Amino acid sequence: MESLFGNIKHISNQKLRQKLPVYKRFLFEKIKKGTDKIIGIYGSRGVGKTTLMLQVLQELNYASDEIVYISCDHPLFTNISLFEFAEYFYKYGGKCIVIDEIHEAKNFEQELKSIYDFMDVKIIFSGSSAVKITNASFARRYAMHKLPILSFREFCEIKLDVALPSFTFEDLLNSHENRTQEILNSIKDEKILKLYNEYLEFGAYPYYFASKDSFMQKVSDTINTVLFTDVALLYKVSAANIEMLKKLLHTISLCKPLELSIESLGKTVGVSKATLYNYIEYLHRAELLRHVVYEGKRFKSMQMPDKLYLSNTSLLKSLTNSSDIGTIRETYFASQVSYTCSLYYVKKGDFLVDEKYTVEIGGKNKSFEQLKDIPNSYVIADDIEIGFKNRLPLWLMGFLY
Repeated sequence: MESLFGNIKHISNQKLRQKLPVYKRFLFEKIKKGTDKIIGIYGSRGVGKTTLMLQVLQELNYASDEIVYISCDHPLFTNISLFEFAEYFYKYGGKCIVIDEIHEAKNFEQELKSIYDFMDVKIIFSGSSAVKITNASFARRYAMHKLPILSFREFCEIKLDVALPSFTFEDLLNSHENRTQEILNSIKDEKILKLYNEYLEFGAYPYYFASKDSFMQKVSDTINTVLFTDVALLYKVSAANIEMLKKLLHTISLCKPLELSIESLGKTVGVSKATLYNYIEYLHRAELLRHVVYEGKRFKSMQMPDKLYLSNTSLLKSLTNSSDIGTIRETYFASQVSYTCSLYYVKKGDFLVDEKYTVEIGGKNKSFEQLKDIPNSYVIADDIEIGFKNRLPLWLMGFLY
């Protein structure tokens, strides 16, 4: 272990000396100030989990020999026990371990539990979105934080180097004209709709700002890594069936959310209905797919189709240039709102938000006809800068976190 630890510590020191982005995601202060013994950050690949952990580590009050960074997907960590490594580090005065890609470590759930039970050492770890789902004790035992894609607000902050506020969904509904004006005043001469259209294509992942020309290739690489590493590892899906998952994603990207039934999707992809439901669940957990159910299913079993979207518009754009404009709008809305609110779809309107607000997504000329006589109903309209009464601009939904 001594020789191994020396090699890992060398890699750790190199990692900790890396120049990090100045911009810090919205979870930074919460994680930095967190007093929990073990803190987990889960989210899709590419959203900035590693950067966030390293930024936090740089500001924690530890001496250099009291901290170490490890990545469980590094060849040095093949067949190494997390518990034995932590025990060795702790024995020599270690106080804080940052663990990247924890889901790639063997028996990581039990190993982490043992560290929690037997050592007084702080752990900050990152993992696939699916990690939180695989064992319910994660939510009870550790402080788990989800890091989502960049919001439109964060995208604007990075691009314009300006601080912008976030709001609750209810606040936006009640005070959207004032909130809109506040944002527009902050960005001065910049055009919010131009920024919004750039976000639709490139805004989900922070690495856009490091390498704009290779962004779409990196999104494609992200999809492959999630499928062939995270999904294959966590759910024991074979390489041959991973190709079916890729076909499923591409098929969904070309269709309107309710255009394909489960039966027709199964035939297109070439799998049974039961297997397809499993695949949809895997992709939903891994944040490649967003699975929105009918609101009536909350109360009883109903034979209603579910809405299937790509998880965000950058994923959608990377798979096809032929998406329906309505699909792009709904994908954006769902990707921005679902982090802070519950989301169902309804017969009248497009979505039910927080089991209270009915919203219809459309273009600037979208009427209220479909929503008449529905209480707490709103039109969320594309291609407008400022709303009026119960009509809100779609771009504003990106200011919830």
